[in-house]
Amino acid sequence: MVKDFFAHETAVIDQGCEIGSGSKIWHFSHIMTGCKIGENCNFGQNVVVSPGVVLGNNVKVQNNVSIYTGVTCADDVFLGPSMVFTNVINPRSAVNRKSEYAKTQVGKGATIGANATIVCGHNIGKYAFIGAGAVVTKSIPDYALVVGNPARQIGWMSEMGYKLQFDEDGVAVCEGDGSQYFLIDGKCFKR
Repeated sequence: MVKDFFAHETAVIDQGCEIGSGSKIWHFSHIMTGCKIGENCNFGQNVVVSPGVVLGNNVKVQNNVSIYTGVTCADDVFLGPSMVFTNVINPRSAVNRKSEYAKTQVGKGATIGANATIVCGHNIGKYAFIGAGAVVTKSIPDYALVVGNPARQIGWMSEMGYKLQFDEDGVAVCEGDGSQYFLIDGKCFKR
């Protein structure tokens, strides 16, 4: 097998993981057996990717993030510094609950801000934006902007990362690229 990704000399990469071309793994990170990493991903310092994790292409993982078994991220996901995934609802040190890992799916293009916590079993919609420090305790719809503890929705975000302002007809225009979005029955759609 040809190594066509970069790994810093302090990174630990277990046998049996798949890492796509162009990916970069920086200082003191650990990529564990059985995970699948897409192309052109970037892992900051002190990142752990557990067995069974699946990451799409162009996923950016900032420093001090642990991605636990049960997590799947689609393409173009951004995981901010020190954000947290969980994978057991009721952990106890003396009780083995490895068979109870809950799954969490993060949709294409979603952003999870620094120090946010994603409680397992809740999915993050495509292009959703989770604010720094938010604690997600329920599934988040596509394009939603959520903040706080517990996380609550305060608006909608475009694929370019701009807050959308809907008019009385439920239409918004992204200030970044001019694309149109529609709000129909409490759901956001891009034209």
